[in-house]
Amino acid sequence: MSIRYRHLLGRSSVAAVRSRLAAMVGVVALLVAVLTGTAAGAASAAPLAAPATAPHTSPGWVCPGTPIPPGWVITQRAPAGCNNAGAWFMQPVQNGIWTCATSPIPPGYVITLHNAVGCSGIDAWFLQLAHDGQWTCATSPIPPGYVLTAHTVPGCGNIGSWFMQLARVGEFMCPYQPVPAGFRQGAFNVSFCSGLGGWYLLKA
Repeated sequence: MSIRYRHLLGRSSVAAVRSRLAAMVGVVALLVAVLTGTAAGAASAAPLAAPATAPHTSPGWVCPGTPIPPGWVITQRAPAGCNNAGAWFMQPVQNGIWTCATSPIPPGYVITLHNAVGCSGIDAWFLQLAHDGQWTCATSPIPPGYVLTAHTVPGCGNIGSWFMQLARVGEFMCPYQPVPAGFRQGAFNVSFCSGLGGWYLLKA
């Protein structure tokens, strides 16, 4: 009887030891998993990377510093927006649109009008697609292949206007502008461009 009891006790003790060893192995495995980042709990607790800014797919108000997608422009300003930092309204560009002075000008567009009190008092510009024979404002970009051939001082809200044409051999282009690719400057004539002078365009 005592032998059977000792036998049962021995088996029970072995089982308890094995149970404790299994528990210890489990704890060690859990610690390893946490330290190596393989455990689900550790992965969920790890700091996540900041999500990338989603591109704007519809017009809307944004705070200063927000990237403006290519082909989009700023058309309005709310001085009290974004905790008084000022908010901007962004939308896709289109032919014939008023934009704020801080707005980018997408490629292929030029400035044709100016409003000194537009966009909540910070100036506004009217953008149009470039075409041959077009009056543009003094601050307008010159698209590739075009030249400025005439000038008027009081144009574009008294900041000056320039007449833009496609570059052609035989034209006189105003000074202070790049020579288009495929052309070179010839003779200079002081009577062109409202007295500023002009360079005769030749094929390069």
